[in-house]
Amino acid sequence: MNNKENTTGSSESPEFSVQHSITHPLVSRERFADLTGLPLGVVIGFINKGYLPTYSIGKYSLVNIELLRKRCLESGHS
Repeated sequence: MNNKENTTGSSESPEFSVQHSITHPLVSRERFADLTGLPLGVVIGFINKGYLPTYSIGKYSLVNIELLRKRCLESGHS
C-alpha cells in the first residue's frame, strides 16, 4: 500500500491509516513504509530524528509499532 494520493477527493493533507491486521509489534523500516504509505526515505528520516520508536536486535533496527500505537492512544490520537 504505497498510495501517496489523497483518496478523500479534497485538497486536505493525505490521511495515513494503518488498518491492516498487525500481529507483530516490530516491523522493518521497509514494512513500516509499506504499511503507512510513506516513502522509505521519510521513514528513515523520522527514525534518525527520533520521531519513531525503534528496537535494535543485533545489527537490525526495527520500528516498534506497538509502542508507537500506545503513545498515539495516550496522546489522544487514534
